[in-house]
Amino acid sequence: MTKKKAVCNNVSIPVISKETGSARVYSELRHNILNMSLPPSYPLDEVSLSQRFNLSRSPIREALVRLASEGLVLTLPNRSTIVAPLDFRSVPEYLDALDLLQRATHRSAAVCRSEEELKEIEESERNCSLAAQKTYESGEWLAIIEGNYNFHMTIARAGRNQYLASFYKRVLEEGRRMLYFHNEFLSKRLGATADRLDLGHPEIVEAIRDRDADRAEQLAYEHATQFKGNFLEYLEQSVTSKVKIVMA
Repeated sequence: MTKKKAVCNNVSIPVISKETGSARVYSELRHNILNMSLPPSYPLDEVSLSQRFNLSRSPIREALVRLASEGLVLTLPNRSTIVAPLDFRSVPEYLDALDLLQRATHRSAAVCRSEEELKEIEESERNCSLAAQKTYESGEWLAIIEGNYNFHMTIARAGRNQYLASFYKRVLEEGRRMLYFHNEFLSKRLGATADRLDLGHPEIVEAIRDRDADRAEQLAYEHATQFKGNFLEYLEQSVTSKVKIVMA
């Protein structure tokens, strides 16, 4: 835990940083939201959270503002805060945006990436593979969700188009909880394996390494299409009925 030092009568006194408490709240709530232990539309009361974390309301509020900036919590008109709802009626539009932006960013990366950026992409793919193995062993989906996000965003940055990368980042962030459902569905339908959880990433890296823009775009399209098909099938089977969701 990071500390600052205050000086009193020439004596350095460690002081716990205010940001430390806020960061802890942010990290734990974010983890709980992404692994669905805090379900969509769940109320987040500042007083209750202050008691839970043994902190004042100020760092709690800071953590909630940070989570809101990532689209994970929502402040209502009455100023109460809830976990951001999932509106499955917008899923087709979301999946179309994911498809287009994934194809554009990955194609651009194959054309524009530097050797250093290629090394970063390769490293992120290795990390994602390790995350898939961790998820397979623990049954905890958050590792692969974060690994997948970091992998694709590393590619997007290598595409060197800040607008495409920014829009793609927003889409990926909004889709992290959808990826939870997707992975759970794959696990129930096919049985979880590390290879299934990390499907298609090595081939994408190879296409970017070879500067094969057409191949990179095609693989990005197939990757998005696989997610789309599995997720829509998941919805059709009403597996999500166990999750309380407010339809706005």
